[in-house]
Amino acid sequence: MEKFSSTVELKSLPEGQSVIFKAVVVVRKVESRNAKNGSEFLKVEVGDKFSSFGFTCFSSSSVFNFFHSCNPGDVIFIEGMSRHYQGTFSPDILSARRLSDQEIQEGNWRTQLEQTSMEDPEQLRQELLEDIASIQHPLLQKTVKVALDDVGEAFFTSVAAKSMHHAYKSGLLEHTVHVTRAGIALLKVYPDIPYDLTVAGMILHDIGKVHEYAGDLAVTRTKLGNLQGHIILGYRITRAAGLKCGLPTELLERLEHIILSHQGQLEYGAAVLPSTPEAIFVSLVDNLDAKMGMVSHLLASTPESQIFSERFPGLETQMLVERLI
Repeated sequence: MEKFSSTVELKSLPEGQSVIFKAVVVVRKVESRNAKNGSEFLKVEVGDKFSSFGFTCFSSSSVFNFFHSCNPGDVIFIEGMSRHYQGTFSPDILSARRLSDQEIQEGNWRTQLEQTSMEDPEQLRQELLEDIASIQHPLLQKTVKVALDDVGEAFFTSVAAKSMHHAYKSGLLEHTVHVTRAGIALLKVYPDIPYDLTVAGMILHDIGKVHEYAGDLAVTRTKLGNLQGHIILGYRITRAAGLKCGLPTELLERLEHIILSHQGQLEYGAAVLPSTPEAIFVSLVDNLDAKMGMVSHLLASTPESQIFSERFPGLETQMLVERLI
């Protein structure tokens, strides 16, 4: 049986040596750009369930037209030569082709390429249900249940992002449970923060992502995601559920404010700045788990031979991943 390299194995290849490799990967992103002289080139990102890597494909390349025609989610076979650029794995692709549906099925490639949560989704679901049950205010609890019922099973399988954090199947569920778990623990330190309203806000803060993203092997932003974004989508879902449940206006406004402000800063996408105790709290805990999700990704995807990870946009740095013990 032919040996194909994983992304982690490829990124472990030593710098300064050229090694021919073969791999089956999924196309995550293809962006067309123009050089200063006007010539077109492509920035391509491919990956498997463990990690991903990018490379530049120039118009003079024999595979330029192939990648120009690729779409996110295409499963392809590539043959390339290892190369590093500024310390980052960025290979030269020598040949590439799409796998047929039969090849994908026979090789079970969808299962091998789809990124999923490392945690048991059923256990995460159960913990979320227990968190909902901990909300004592009956109409707040009902609002959370109705909002989740309105979006259905998609909440339990959706991604939380395209690439920044929890960008895999059931990532939204994992992120939501982690935020709520961390928040409930921290609420014991800050007893002035209203428990029921805060827990409801933590559970619903990213619910709009159910409608913002689509795709399995590669995540894309939907039409509604581009037009409105998950904050407005989440606000609409939450407002509809609150009105349906008869949640008092003052409570609904405070819950909506958590959704609208949880990104923390206007430049990060927040509709408004967090301006209530519970909204400030939720935005901080959300940012904590988003950042730690990036940390977990880098720890899992960086080869053990490396001391520092690749530079990650969300952290704006290279992270030390050297194992001490």
